[in-house]
Amino acid sequence: MQAAKIQSNIGVRRAQGFTLLELLVVIVIIGLLAAYVGPKYFSQLGKSEVTVAKAQIEAFEKSLDTYRLDVGRYPTAEEGLNALLTAPASAGAKWNGPYLKKGIPPDPWGRAYLYRAPGTKAEYEIVSLGKDGQPGGEGENADISSQ
Repeated sequence: MQAAKIQSNIGVRRAQGFTLLELLVVIVIIGLLAAYVGPKYFSQLGKSEVTVAKAQIEAFEKSLDTYRLDVGRYPTAEEGLNALLTAPASAGAKWNGPYLKKGIPPDPWGRAYLYRAPGTKAEYEIVSLGKDGQPGGEGENADISSQ
């Protein structure tokens, strides 16, 4: 009877923990999953930043079109995107803003958008220089433009 009781206590103690080998196997499996999933996840993160920049530029375009309907022209390069928030002196009483609900956000990489009037292909152009902050580039470093 005593031997059976001791035997059952030993079985309970073994079931309470993991061996070092079992822990190592689990850690290796987690590491392999992270090595496989990590790069795919972070490549999607870069694509989402580009998508956010394009969406913000589209919002600026809509606000600029509304500004043009009210004032009769797009803001000059000197007035910039700030003309969407505060009335420039040249707009007079026609300005019916603010045309953005919040302030002008930076691009997803923390830099200000560039506003050019006239643009290279249209009356204006809004540009983010991409992840690297330099003109040109490819992939995530490519410029994102309203044109």
